[in-house]
Amino acid sequence: MTDLTFTSASPPGLDRAVAHCQDVTREHSKTFYLGSRFFPMAQRRAVWAVYAACRDGDDIVDELTGHAAQVGLERWWARVQAAFAGRPGDHPIDTALAWAAREYPIPLSAFEELHQGLRMDLRGHEYRSMDDLMLYCRRVAGVVGFMIAPVSGYSGGERTLHAALMLGQAMQLTNILRDVGEDLTRGRVYLPSDLLAEFHVSRADLDRGVVTPEYRALMRHLSALAREWYAEGRQGIPCLHGSARLAVATAARAYEGILDDLARNDFDNFGRRAHVSGTRKLLMLPQAWWELRSAPASLS
Repeated sequence: MTDLTFTSASPPGLDRAVAHCQDVTREHSKTFYLGSRFFPMAQRRAVWAVYAACRDGDDIVDELTGHAAQVGLERWWARVQAAFAGRPGDHPIDTALAWAAREYPIPLSAFEELHQGLRMDLRGHEYRSMDDLMLYCRRVAGVVGFMIAPVSGYSGGERTLHAALMLGQAMQLTNILRDVGEDLTRGRVYLPSDLLAEFHVSRADLDRGVVTPEYRALMRHLSALAREWYAEGRQGIPCLHGSARLAVATAARAYEGILDDLARNDFDNFGRRAHVSGTRKLLMLPQAWWELRSAPASLS
């Protein structure tokens, strides 16, 4: 893969490390990977490193249980801190992340928030309100915007970062709505208990996996909220530099398409996972490009 070749000053094994991160990104998030292909090459490598590091932590809390998961997550956090300190271990993700953190001003604090969000999963956090759920969405996905924006470069300061945060939160809420049935198999319910009560949906209803009119109303409500977050997040995309604008716009458009598929399936997210086909993602590219052409160059 000649496009992954670095200079002679690069750390040993960096080519292989980045290729590994590319494989992780392509395997686990086709939507994110599609967007990443529009970044310039060096930025693309950093984006893959960031994604792979985040995914590494997420896999620990999804695939391990009990003490093993707790130990694994703390080891992951120690590896991230070591990579940022320029002392990566032998894992290829550590090598790639250390390079990305050296080349771009990616904040370690964003990974610290991610660590706290992943700990919420291990503790079996109870989501009583939308404020609880928003905090979780911020920690496990919103802060990814804080990691990607410094890679792309941006104008607009804190307003652009806030938009990036909202876009990440919208994607995470989309994940939650897509994966209600799958999360139940892990004993996790992210739908806030006050909203469940408001829409007259019980935990027993969820466990039965029956899509009732009340459940559909709840899904419509949360889908509308996710779309509001997408709209707010898109305001910051024109403030990103260069082709990163199209990269992020493409990923956002494709991710929001999951909500469309969920609605087409009458909000049955118990037995079928909403998705966007590769063909549909490609058809979204002209729309994303046109939106960028007509968008203002900065946040008002």
